[in-house]
Amino acid sequence: MKTKTLGRTDISVSEICLGTMTWGKQNSEADGHAQMDYAVEHGINFFDTAEMYAVPPDASTYGKTEEIIGTWFKKSGKRDQVVLASKVAGGGRPWVRDGRGIDGPSVREAVEGSLRRLQTDRIDLYQIHWPRRGHYHFEGSWDYNPYTQHKESVIPNMLEVLQVMGELVREGKILHFGLSNETAWGTMQYLKLSVELGLPRVQTIQNEYNFLRRYYDMDLAELAFHEDVGLLAYSPLAAGAISGKYLGGMLPEGTRGAVSGSAYRNNRYTEPAIRAYMALAEKHGLDVCQMAIAFCLTKPFMTSVIIGATTMDQLKVNIAAADLELSDAVLNEIQQIFMRFPRTL
Repeated sequence: MKTKTLGRTDISVSEICLGTMTWGKQNSEADGHAQMDYAVEHGINFFDTAEMYAVPPDASTYGKTEEIIGTWFKKSGKRDQVVLASKVAGGGRPWVRDGRGIDGPSVREAVEGSLRRLQTDRIDLYQIHWPRRGHYHFEGSWDYNPYTQHKESVIPNMLEVLQVMGELVREGKILHFGLSNETAWGTMQYLKLSVELGLPRVQTIQNEYNFLRRYYDMDLAELAFHEDVGLLAYSPLAAGAISGKYLGGMLPEGTRGAVSGSAYRNNRYTEPAIRAYMALAEKHGLDVCQMAIAFCLTKPFMTSVIIGATTMDQLKVNIAAADLELSDAVLNEIQQIFMRFPRTL
């Protein structure tokens, strides 16, 4: 398993990161422990979680995933073998701090809660799960809508949050700071504040990146190159849609789509693209899921690709994608499909 440097830190992380969000909903504690055991045995030293998990989120599963990781740390004694990332949830869910948006006090409260559940004294990378403002990552819009945020409050909120992150770093409760579901402008504001005020520097951005959504290829890729803010790609399989299991409106029992009642990233706009990628994989004798993950790993701005699995078979296939090297012919054909389907809903 290859490793990459986490931002401008001295931490090396595996290029495959173990995602955990199904543990506590689709997966049991025993399942989560087995996945962590297998992942560490196969060279993965990077786990990603969040206080909001398990998903789909509700009050009954809030914090369950972190609890499962915590019991594994206690049982295995392998905390020091893992680079651990977690996230503070944003506003809008009444069971998380009464739905309050991210601010300084909520960050501290969230960290303290995560540390208890994780049974550890530190979180190596602490991330803002989503910004306290609206933007294209969640609205599905085709242009920028400035009316989804209060301009005069954006920078002061960023500063307040970053100052508390600085306090938590000094206390040793978190080591480094990252973003998630963020834009180039938002990332640059955090970078600017860190330079001007000596506050923690943004080391990573955790955004969606897959065959169907490649926004990062534009301005964020250049930002990552010049500023060493690497991508932690979530949903490299578009929440399983790339596998084709949801085609034709299917919702196989036990899948995330069945649990949530709908298939994320699978609809009449995406199906032609998914079928094209599946046909390409078949043409070259490849597993389409491995092809999708291996493609993500070719990107120069990629720090780590976050994989998630509900079965051990899926986990084994996904981890093995790290050993797959795509030919120039396959990469060229992937680009041709992308040019036909550059933007899917």
